[in-house]
Amino acid sequence: MNDDYLEVRGLTVSFDGFTAVDAVDLTLLQGRLHFLIGPNGAGKTTLVDAVTGLVPGTGLVRYRRKDLLRTKSHRIVRAGIGRTFQTATVFEGLSVLQNLDIAGGIHRPAWRMLLARRGTPAYVEEALETIGLTHLRDKPAGVLAHGQKQWLEIGMLLVQDARVMLLDEPVAGMSAEEREQTGDLLRRIGRERTIVVIEHDMEFVRSYADVVTVLHAGKVLAEGSVAEIQADPRVQEVYLGRTPDPIEETDHA
Repeated sequence: MNDDYLEVRGLTVSFDGFTAVDAVDLTLLQGRLHFLIGPNGAGKTTLVDAVTGLVPGTGLVRYRRKDLLRTKSHRIVRAGIGRTFQTATVFEGLSVLQNLDIAGGIHRPAWRMLLARRGTPAYVEEALETIGLTHLRDKPAGVLAHGQKQWLEIGMLLVQDARVMLLDEPVAGMSAEEREQTGDLLRRIGRERTIVVIEHDMEFVRSYADVVTVLHAGKVLAEGSVAEIQADPRVQEVYLGRTPDPIEETDHA
């Protein structure tokens, strides 16, 4: 196994005596779409916040031999770790193209940021094509449809050359067609990246997940394929809203 995977060992995050993430172990591999699911309050977003340096945590989060828990958030971005939020954070008054160009600026020296640009960088053109927004390149981001803003945010991670993408409910509020386009996009860009998706839309999870981790009360409740997760009586009880039948309860007593 190469170093292009995210290793989480014993990750714990506490706030004023409340443990939001409790000794979580995960191995997130390149080339697989890894979904985090679980009830509200399970610790999914807090886990991503800790990985990206927004909240302090203990344990180990390692990528390419760098311990992210000992790294400042802006250096985590430069190390190739990117994330999105539940509400798209784009510059609505700037064009789609300008949003991508600014995001790509993290890898340009500060003095070059001051120079006039000649044409559009090839990596920005490529990102526009990948996210399907080439025809809207000069439109203000604020006029984009909800799904298009989410794609733009993913494009902003692409131009940052994020090798690990942590996406917080990317298809929330999308139409069925937008969800399908998003799933196809994640599959395309996920072949050479480690992609982790927090998601509540179980239909989307069933359609696109390679690996599913279920969190409950800050702990890993179960992990496996979609079929394995759906068949797990503990998951059925705490998340999928079904009570295990008596045989399953006896087997797991």
